[in-house]
Amino acid sequence: MRIVVSGTHATGKSTLVADLGAALPGHDVLPDPWELVDEDLLPASAESFVEQLHVAADRLLALGPGERVVAERGPLDLLAYLEALDALGRPGVTAGSARALRSLTARAHAHVDLLVVLPLAGTIGVSVPDEEDAALREAADTALLDLLDDDELLPASTTVLEVGGDRSRRVGTVLDVLARRVSR
Repeated sequence: MRIVVSGTHATGKSTLVADLGAALPGHDVLPDPWELVDEDLLPASAESFVEQLHVAADRLLALGPGERVVAERGPLDLLAYLEALDALGRPGVTAGSARALRSLTARAHAHVDLLVVLPLAGTIGVSVPDEEDAALREAADTALLDLLDDDELLPASTTVLEVGGDRSRRVGTVLDVLARRVSR
């Protein structure tokens, strides 16, 4: 099962990924793409989001059917951040680059079996540091939720699951869905 955990920053993705990794023996855990990009990049810049999108897409494209992974963030997350920058009037990418990144995102998400989304509305028990960019966080959440309805980005074969609640409820919900998929 190829699982991606998505959401804006400070929604509990890292915790859920760790919990799923512990609960799903044999699944490799793929870290947040931010951990794999040039550390000289500004964290909330278009350049950083583009580089992270490429990391997230490349690792999904390398997966074959039947591989077992839990990935923190997919390209859809980073596309949402780029759209959020645009919505906030901040420097972003050209229209041509945006089209190419959408295409890459669609190709990569064809390699995802389960997309678990942590919307801000369902965030319980997650502390947000004061230095977090609240406007970007909210705009990225809105953009991500809008992108979930884009049939060009997510194939019908990908199950999309929005989860909320506390830590145990989130992991329990995902494990219940996985158990139902296996029992089919």
